[in-house]
Amino acid sequence: MADLKITGVETFVTHPGRYALVVVKVTTSEPGLHGLGCATFTQRWAAVQAAIDRHVGPLVIGRDPRPIEDLWRVMTMGGYWRHGPVLSNAVAGIDTALWDIKGKLAGLPCYELWGGKSRPAAAIYAHANADSPEALADQARAYVEQGVRFVRCQLGGYAGLDGDRQAHPDGAPPGAYFDPREKLRRIPDLFEYLRNELGGDVELIYDVHERLDPTDAVWLAKALEPWRLFFLEDPLAPEDAAHLARLRAACATPIAMGELWTSAGEATPLVTGRLIDFVRCHISAIGGPTAALKLAHLAEPFGVRTAWHGPSDVSPVGMAAAVHLDVTVHNFGIQEWKSRREAERDVFPGMPEVHDGYAWPSDRPGLGIEFDEGLAAKFAPDDAAPDWTEARRPDGGIARP
Repeated sequence: MADLKITGVETFVTHPGRYALVVVKVTTSEPGLHGLGCATFTQRWAAVQAAIDRHVGPLVIGRDPRPIEDLWRVMTMGGYWRHGPVLSNAVAGIDTALWDIKGKLAGLPCYELWGGKSRPAAAIYAHANADSPEALADQARAYVEQGVRFVRCQLGGYAGLDGDRQAHPDGAPPGAYFDPREKLRRIPDLFEYLRNELGGDVELIYDVHERLDPTDAVWLAKALEPWRLFFLEDPLAPEDAAHLARLRAACATPIAMGELWTSAGEATPLVTGRLIDFVRCHISAIGGPTAALKLAHLAEPFGVRTAWHGPSDVSPVGMAAAVHLDVTVHNFGIQEWKSRREAERDVFPGMPEVHDGYAWPSDRPGLGIEFDEGLAAKFAPDDAAPDWTEARRPDGGIARP
């Protein structure tokens, strides 16, 4: 196949679950040889689709799909300005599909291309969310009975008591109202209760979702220290990362950061400064598996582990890539996981298997996942504004999401 070329790059937007998912298909001059990728940025899916169809896709058509490192750099830097969630997701969709193609050419699953297995499967963490500590404890126990030992626990949503239950001034704009200080009042007591109820064998996680001012984030991390979280997720927004040194000096609560990163380079000072314990980024938002491998290998000698973003706003193709990475890199930590609706499983045959608290990669060549284009077309995306949180503070002012 000396003359193997990329002949087409096609994007599909399908909405069989909670969010619109962007899937990329890269075809080649070899009949039947194609690859699948994830470019899902649910809040701006149409912009990502346009970036692939009009810019990044045409850039790679006619090129050999095998020199992935070179192609990744061409796609990332070919427009001079680089990164950002739209471009990085567009690049990631093609990058992931190229790895899928390379695996099929080699007759090997992607984890073999990336160094072989360091472990047979990836431990996952599940989401528990309820309006009371008692209900949260019950959900966590149910996960434990299924073999899941890591549970993220949220009380009333990301912020706390969202929506109409929070008082706000007459005439204030609509939105998900919350009082950031409520976290400081309720969350430490919540985790004291959960630890006492569940014992020490269950690993607990809490997601701040960047919704605290830096000093309050430091206070919360310190207050949670006695309850031995597996990690505290995104306590600070990327623009507040300089405050991580204060947080690190204050306590030993493990810190996971990165859901809003749009390039692996954003992690460099935090990793090399040993200011975080887990990189928590959305693989497609930083540019795909090529970028994720660079980040994982950078993090390893500094004792920082991976915890890739993995809820329902990552397509099953993206989750398949994440699991292949999870079983490969030595410094894997944990994989976020959300169960999928039946329609999603039908659209994406070959999704990674999950049982007893672990996700298992496919042993088929490439990513081992397929995509039913005809069925996907039946789940057209909603052109209306995406379902996302318009977060507001008690006075009506806009807050971080």
